[in-house]
Amino acid sequence: MFWYYIIALIIIGIDQWTKWIVVTSMEIGESLPIIDGFFYLTSHRNQGAAWGILQGQMGFFYVVTVIVVIGVIYYMQKYAKSDKWLALGLGLILGGAIGNFIDRLFRQEVVDFFDFYIVTYNFPIFNIADSALTVGVIFVILATILDEVQKGKNKS
Repeated sequence: MFWYYIIALIIIGIDQWTKWIVVTSMEIGESLPIIDGFFYLTSHRNQGAAWGILQGQMGFFYVVTVIVVIGVIYYMQKYAKSDKWLALGLGLILGGAIGNFIDRLFRQEVVDFFDFYIVTYNFPIFNIADSALTVGVIFVILATILDEVQKGKNKS
């Protein structure tokens, strides 16, 4: 097993563990201040995607997630062995996608709990899987840019 699959498994484990803690120790809507006025742990459920879009479209999310997971595994097998940043990004994306998929499959909703206020804006509540997906996409973009820069240098 390649190390980037281990990254995905670690993300899934941390994601599900933190969600279990929230589900078993907090009421929905309960909010605990970590940094008052900025960061809270808030027990929230989401039946949609980011920013609450596509609420209740579980069938759509099942299909999209399966396609994404298959695509990510394909790219990991084909390209990740030779590019550590791409491998890390894809491992994070895989872990995040599966983490939220587990919630949708077993709870029919995603457990979210990181709640930030940026000045007066309440940023949408999110979880470990969402964070992994976001950071993973950033790493994939950076890996792609670095690869293109390297190709440009090789042509010179």
